[in-house]
Amino acid sequence: MNIAIAVETDIDETEEVVLAEVAASGPGHRLTVREVIVETEDARSIVFDIPEASTEAFAYRPGQFLTLRVVLPGGSAVARCYSLSSTPGLDAAPKITVKRIAGGAASGWLCESLEAGAQLDVLPPTGIFTVRDTSRDLLLFAGGSGITPVLSILRDALHNGTKRVILAYANRDERSVIFAEELKHLAREFPDRLLTIHLLESVQGLPSATLLAGIARMADLEGSTAFVCGPGPFMDAVERVLREAGMPRDHIVIERFVSLSADPFAAVDVEAVQAAEAAGDAIPLTVELDGEQHELAWPSGVTLLDFLRSKQIEAPFSCREGACSACSCRVLSGSVSMINNQILEKEDLDEGWILGCQSVVNGDEPVSVTYD
Repeated sequence: MNIAIAVETDIDETEEVVLAEVAASGPGHRLTVREVIVETEDARSIVFDIPEASTEAFAYRPGQFLTLRVVLPGGSAVARCYSLSSTPGLDAAPKITVKRIAGGAASGWLCESLEAGAQLDVLPPTGIFTVRDTSRDLLLFAGGSGITPVLSILRDALHNGTKRVILAYANRDERSVIFAEELKHLAREFPDRLLTIHLLESVQGLPSATLLAGIARMADLEGSTAFVCGPGPFMDAVERVLREAGMPRDHIVIERFVSLSADPFAAVDVEAVQAAEAAGDAIPLTVELDGEQHELAWPSGVTLLDFLRSKQIEAPFSCREGACSACSCRVLSGSVSMINNQILEKEDLDEGWILGCQSVVNGDEPVSVTYD
């Protein structure tokens, strides 16, 4: 699967999803803001303190994101997802970076009003915009705030690996380059392994297919993995250039953004799950998650995500409506069907990928699923 989808709803805030009060049994954790860092005129980084009891839940991989419950002036609350710009093992605390979006209620409040000491309800990190094969070089394309997860991946690769990294970073102008000093420092520290190419609209215009193709030719496309994050047209152009250049489909990972229309902070309906279990129509289920194996009986009509959460098994998720890939897992045996699927392509389905939030058991054969 080559498309990692996060629900970054500040991209279109014309329709806001108003959240209910967070239930005590819900999946969120209340975190304290340690620091708010001014990155550029329109971007802020938010550093969180993690309580000892939540340390395990907030272990993360470079490239993942957090979902925040943002209470707006007037009392309404909305859910927003922001990528982690920090790198595990290199930074003492997790940090997200938010870019103010014109008309964006949540991003505007976070950038203008949030202060250290404030508390926010946050879901544990999730997302599959992550490196799985560390034996390959990295070809990174970022546009604007798309640098956020890319920087996390970049720093991890340079400090904890040995492979070569090419970064192409597109922005309006020099003032809008987020993490400019950090990128300069990395270039000086790793001159033989990091090549950074800044694409400034004020200088070169919008990145052309010819320019992007030239950058692609600098990499060994067979021996590299490409990670792409930024505005939609930019990502489409990069993907098209890479495919035309012959880069294998499964070597291209794209972080696309979709709008959130459900409440990810809602607690699972445990009573409904228990009622389905009491009906007695269940199939043996084996789940591999975080290196552990769980043997369960999966009741008919209950989604895999809700069933696992009802058993206190912390399966990953974000949107809960089949529009992102945070809950994706792979069926090793047995049969399931999906209620809704807005993201998985035919190739993904052929390889056994499913969305846990939309999957129900189909048939009477035992089912085996892996998240690892």
